[in-house]
Amino acid sequence: MKNIILSFCTLIFSAHFSVFAQTDKKKDYDKVFDLNEITVGERKNVIHTERLPDVHNTYITAGKKSEVIQLDGVNGNIAEKTGRQIFAKIPGVFVYDMDGSGNQVNISTRGLDPHRSWEYNIRQNGVITNSDMYGYPASHYSPAMESIQRVELVRGTSSLQYGAQFGGMINYVTKTPDTTKAITFETINTAGSFGLFSSYNAIGGKVGKLTYSAYYQRRHSDGYRKNAKSDAQSQFVSLSYEFSKSLQIKAELGRSEYVYQIPGPLTDAMFQADPRQSTRSRNYFNPDIYVPSIVIDWKINPNTQLKLTSSGVYGARNSVMFDAFANVPDTISRVTNAFRARQVDVDNFKSFTTELRLLHQYDVLGFRNVVSGGIQLMHNNLRRRQLGKGTTGSDFDLTVTDPAFGRDMYMKTNNVALFIENLIFITPRLTVSPGFRIEKGSTDMTGKISYYDPTDLPNTIKHSFPLFGISSQHRIDETSRVYAGFSRAYRPVVFKDIIPGSVLERVDKNLKDAYGYNLEAGISGNIREVLKYDIGLFQVMINHRMGTVAMKDDDGTAYLYRTTTGDSKTRGVEAYIEYSLFKSYEQSVPATELSVFTSTSYFDAKYVRGSAVLNGENKDVAGNRVEGVPTWISRNGLQFLYRKLSVTAQYSYVSSNFANPINTVEPSANGTTGKVPGYGLLDLNATLRLGKSYTLRAGVNNIADKQYFTKRPTMYPGAGVWSSDGRSFNVSFGIKI
Repeated sequence: MKNIILSFCTLIFSAHFSVFAQTDKKKDYDKVFDLNEITVGERKNVIHTERLPDVHNTYITAGKKSEVIQLDGVNGNIAEKTGRQIFAKIPGVFVYDMDGSGNQVNISTRGLDPHRSWEYNIRQNGVITNSDMYGYPASHYSPAMESIQRVELVRGTSSLQYGAQFGGMINYVTKTPDTTKAITFETINTAGSFGLFSSYNAIGGKVGKLTYSAYYQRRHSDGYRKNAKSDAQSQFVSLSYEFSKSLQIKAELGRSEYVYQIPGPLTDAMFQADPRQSTRSRNYFNPDIYVPSIVIDWKINPNTQLKLTSSGVYGARNSVMFDAFANVPDTISRVTNAFRARQVDVDNFKSFTTELRLLHQYDVLGFRNVVSGGIQLMHNNLRRRQLGKGTTGSDFDLTVTDPAFGRDMYMKTNNVALFIENLIFITPRLTVSPGFRIEKGSTDMTGKISYYDPTDLPNTIKHSFPLFGISSQHRIDETSRVYAGFSRAYRPVVFKDIIPGSVLERVDKNLKDAYGYNLEAGISGNIREVLKYDIGLFQVMINHRMGTVAMKDDDGTAYLYRTTTGDSKTRGVEAYIEYSLFKSYEQSVPATELSVFTSTSYFDAKYVRGSAVLNGENKDVAGNRVEGVPTWISRNGLQFLYRKLSVTAQYSYVSSNFANPINTVEPSANGTTGKVPGYGLLDLNATLRLGKSYTLRAGVNNIADKQYFTKRPTMYPGAGVWSSDGRSFNVSFGIKI
């Protein structure tokens, strides 16, 4: 693999410096620069994966791997946010099923952790929505997918501009209203298997200089498993006032909330006997998140754009659970004639971000270059209350019978980041983009844990990272390019890393943030609108991964010590290829088309250094595979378009993976360790557009009714096996007037 990467990089850079064909400069610039939001007209029915322009809004994406998914062209179950269909043509996307029907998007790429997509910088319309980037970076905010116009995904080599996440950035861009009308209305209603019903209703328009949009959505599902009911709602309002053609102010407020009844983990034996069964009937999860923002966008002159964004993430993550292994039943006591009291956990988020960005174009030796830079200030205040004594009831109830929580802690972070990146034209087709980012801040943790000596807790974690990167690309022609990039990254120590789980655990007071880099190289293009491709290699290095080691006191008392225990390296191949077998046109628009695609990735994720505890002893895991990372992820499809009808048949394959660093093969009795078996799924989805105002969607997911699971989690929603959905049907009808 190392030789393949070196050979591929050599090929790319050779192409960079061997081809200096001169073209009309203005023509190239028109295709490179896009300082405004992408304007989308009527989309074709079939799924289209695009990439961002080299300069998009105030971001430089030249030389980076980026993808754009136009949701209007996706044949899939949008209401339930089915990840394998929405991200079908993004190679390497691992989808983690854990939060019930359509409640969250849990994905990762390049062997990272998919838990609520927290390895990404998650944004909506450019506004950060991660609950707490330094304390708990999960994205609990979950807008209606029916409200999203497109999804922009940029890999980690672009992290210098938006943050230091290894995964990259995902930006969910909401639908924009028709500004030629004072009011428009859209409704999308979906019904399906297991009691699914979703209703999305939106209005928008433009009155004078004011552009507005708003939506309200509700969704209910009984769930595939017993005791897996979900009730969700989300709202959003956007007001934009255009003071002049160069100055615009936009205010937005988004909110999402749901209550998910958690059916509990299973053992492997339970899963094989009946994957739809439940081990819990009294467990619930409830995030309620608000995301307000104000954006001032000022085009100072044709060459300079200034953007100021102030935003916040406020709300709570609540859960009430009987938390135990799958083989520990939740039963009524013969003594008290009641259930055991449940555990209540509450996180309260108060995260505030201000980001000032400046983009400027300038000429050097006849070439138009671009510099983008700015400053980002973040203040996060996370209060975590856990191990509260709840009621013995069965309904969703966060009442505590004792006001004192077992853990009552605060995690306050202040961080400042300065960043700059320069897009430099070496020739009209060859660019290089060096960049630099400085992150400096500290996290102060205070509070109490009932079973822990306060003096043994870490109080302050400081970080100071000078990060640098460089990207380069050569445009072969108007639609094809070769690209390569390198960028440093780090991952902050988060709350779950530093809170000891029991009296038998202790935490290193001198914990350090994980750090490393992203490296990628690839070639992409479009040959005569017949063959589309993006094939690349990557390597992600993460040092100082968190882990646990077994230790003993001087008196021989054994304990587990949470500290940095190892380093990992993930390298692999990402390939997207789409070929049109047949295509006919009417008035320059495809009327009939038959095409096939594959979106396939290979991962070689291993520990370079590390240890893990097995039966109370430390075991070297160097050379073992990283847990939760399959070797292969492949999504393949056959697409058919005929006028207003499009149909997609998709087969998704994910190979097996290990649940722990020890790489245990045989499942444990409680289902927490062992191999996660590979699986293959077949889906069929279709979209029919009736005139300009009506859309009908229908689909069959998991046609073969494959019984499978995607991961063995060690934390929420409970350690063990979590069944994914079997065969289901859905139908959706939309009206836009």
